Amino acid sequence: MAKKDYIDLKTAIPGPKGMEWYARDRAAISPSYVRPYVLVADHAEGLEVVDVDGNTYLDFTAGVAVNSTGHRHPEVIKAIKDQADKLVHMSGTDFFYPIQIVLAEKIKEITPGPTEKLVWYGNSGAEAVEAGLKLARWHSKRPLALAFFGGFHGRTYGAVTLSGSKAKHREGFSPMLQGVVHVPYAYCYRCPLGLEPETCEFRCIGMIEEVMERIAPPSDIAVMVVEAIQGEGGYVVPPAGYFQKLRQLTEERGILLMVDEVQSGMGRTGKMFAIEHWDTEPDIMAIAKGVASGLPLGIMVAKKNVMDWKQGAHGSTFGGNPLSCAAALKTIELIQNGMMKNAAVQGEYIMKHLRQMQKRHPLMGDVRGMGLMIGVEFVKDAKKTKAKEESNQLVLEAFKRGLLLLPCGENAVRLCPSLSVTQDQCDVMLDIWEESLAAVEKQMNS
Repeated sequence: MAKKDYIDLKTAIPGPKGMEWYARDRAAISPSYVRPYVLVADHAEGLEVVDVDGNTYLDFTAGVAVNSTGHRHPEVIKAIKDQADKLVHMSGTDFFYPIQIVLAEKIKEITPGPTEKLVWYGNSGAEAVEAGLKLARWHSKRPLALAFFGGFHGRTYGAVTLSGSKAKHREGFSPMLQGVVHVPYAYCYRCPLGLEPETCEFRCIGMIEEVMERIAPPSDIAVMVVEAIQGEGGYVVPPAGYFQKLRQLTEERGILLMVDEVQSGMGRTGKMFAIEHWDTEPDIMAIAKGVASGLPLGIMVAKKNVMDWKQGAHGSTFGGNPLSCAAALKTIELIQNGMMKNAAVQGEYIMKHLRQMQKRHPLMGDVRGMGLMIGVEFVKDAKKTKAKEESNQLVLEAFKRGLLLLPCGENAVRLCPSLSVTQDQCDVMLDIWEESLAAVEKQMNS
């Protein structure tokens, strides 16, 4: 199939109706939201999004890795409608209802490791992270948390304190939550210690040990909070063996390991959870985004012996909403019945072709990822000078051509399409990517 089978641009981009809605948005909605271009969506299906002007786009953002099964998957929509005919809301912190229990049983089944677990429900990734942080402090009776440079865990106070992605997320909001210490992440393309992964012997983990010796006594540390693959920070994939060493470090010191799988989980990397690539069992996990195919749901999972807080310690009025639970159960079924495998296959296909393209385009400094969680970092030269403007311009050029992309990090672009993406759609994306890249290079050289 050709580009025209997925993309149909009828007006200037953005179109006149879109600009009208944009003006109304600016007059009514918070200016804090980050929108890299003016797309005003009207309806969508699969990987195709139609705007208010009737233009059809190919979506490689999946609503920031949320629409894991594609926009409006018919089986997910049916599950939501069937549940809506029975029960819409009851507040799971005050009452019982079967679908919340059934989903918790399924979550326990699919999360990594043999240890018995319990489930807490919220509405978002940030809430799941906050719940995990509160639980870690409750269980350990320790005050400190370790988090990572480049990490992103949400916008609420605890979550943004744990984050170390961009200063603008914190600007004007200090003081942050007390007791969070940041340490280097294994960002091998830009090693914070200037070392090479083949010979570094995980010196970044040695730095964590130094922090413990000088700043944060292990006996005071409740939890280490880390993304299996950094998301907002640039889709940074740590090397083989990294999480096994972090697990060893935390276990030896009685520190809980909390893994944020908000963006990397739910089959996106070719396994149900990215941490499985490192054969590591966390003590606490945060799950959200793709778990319910577009409906709001945050889940915190912890080992049963860790989730020992008393009744009333934490809750959420809307968490585990019946509609979201119904969507999540169907989403998990679809992921297990082929979409997770497809993510691995299509991700490998995209990475292979991007790396071939990289040889022709030095602006593409690093191509990295697992499954359908792929990041491309842009650089100006062999010294890896960050090409911030160029990476943002690529996103805009792709939008003009009908392809929806999103930036991440300071100078990277992410590819996180729905797990239902086909090879034909990948080919269309790759063609537009290279066309857009050529346009950016032309502007650079003019």
